[in-house]
Amino acid sequence: MKRWSSHRLLLLLLCILIAAIPLIAARGQSGPASRAAAPTDVPKSLRDLAAGRGILIGTAVEPLPVRADPDYAPLLTREFNLLTTENVLKMGPLRPDITTYYFEEADFLVDFAESNGMKVRGHTLVWHNQLPEWMTDRTYTTSEMTWIVNDHITTVVERYRGRIWAWDVVNEAVLDDGSLRPNVFLQTMGPDYIEKAFEWARAADPDALLFYNDFGAEALNAKSDAIYAMVKDFVERGVPIDGVGLQMHVDVNSPPNPADVASNIMRLSALGLQVQITEMDVRTSGDPSEAERQAQIYAAMLEICLEAPACTAFETWGFTDKYTWLGTQTAPLLFDPLYDPKPAFFALLDVLNRAADQSPLP
Repeated sequence: MKRWSSHRLLLLLLCILIAAIPLIAARGQSGPASRAAAPTDVPKSLRDLAAGRGILIGTAVEPLPVRADPDYAPLLTREFNLLTTENVLKMGPLRPDITTYYFEEADFLVDFAESNGMKVRGHTLVWHNQLPEWMTDRTYTTSEMTWIVNDHITTVVERYRGRIWAWDVVNEAVLDDGSLRPNVFLQTMGPDYIEKAFEWARAADPDALLFYNDFGAEALNAKSDAIYAMVKDFVERGVPIDGVGLQMHVDVNSPPNPADVASNIMRLSALGLQVQITEMDVRTSGDPSEAERQAQIYAAMLEICLEAPACTAFETWGFTDKYTWLGTQTAPLLFDPLYDPKPAFFALLDVLNRAADQSPLP
């Protein structure tokens, strides 16, 4: 074997080192730059983008999937900064008998939201559905029903004073023809049960936002006209109300007219009220071909909300088809049952991204 002299070996090592200098320099430049640029390659969440536009993006939540489904909570907290209590604050689940309140599940959701930087929407204080049997099994006098409703609102709102950002004080009190729904509250307390509910809620938490919430009233029709007239009267007489919630449960084949929705929001905002899209879902037949149309409807409603300074929140009624009150076959939400994002999710993301260059609304 031919032996290398120490001089020739040193010369060879020097040549290798000189040849490697450009590679080392290039690596030194690209390494830190690549690491610094990596976060910009990660798409921002709905939550982050909505915050940049001065609105909240929310969804309805039940305790069970938060506790039991390992994929649910991470996606919920990544994409949303507003949590609506889907069922746990309705009178039936909350008040099993006239003197007992079951707050455990509501406490869990409020604690969860606070620990994840989310605001809470309390749903709902007065509603004709999901009432406890003790309320529907017998007839009450006016004074008895007045005490029951006053006690309920005062007890619940005071418990979460300073922790629940907004309340759906009265839910679905108007029929499609504009008349008041003939529920147990109207029959025993008279039509002023609605304004009394708002007064009691304000007394229990002066800082919480108080909303009237209803479905089928997002566009211009007899129902939305009646709601407008009611809240206009409240504003003029000093009844405490901060806004109107438009539930927006719609069908892919019969969506609301965007111009009508914009006009309705405009007239409500002219009263000095906030308007929020509170329970949006878009039913389909389950045919994948309807996914793009569904996405267009979601996007159109979010665009209208962003264009109106009075529209302060955009909420869906759940976010995954795995847990929807409409049944998984209707595929009404932003993520499929496997938590894969659907075109509707990307449509909302695109709307918020396109709006990101604008200054946040006041």
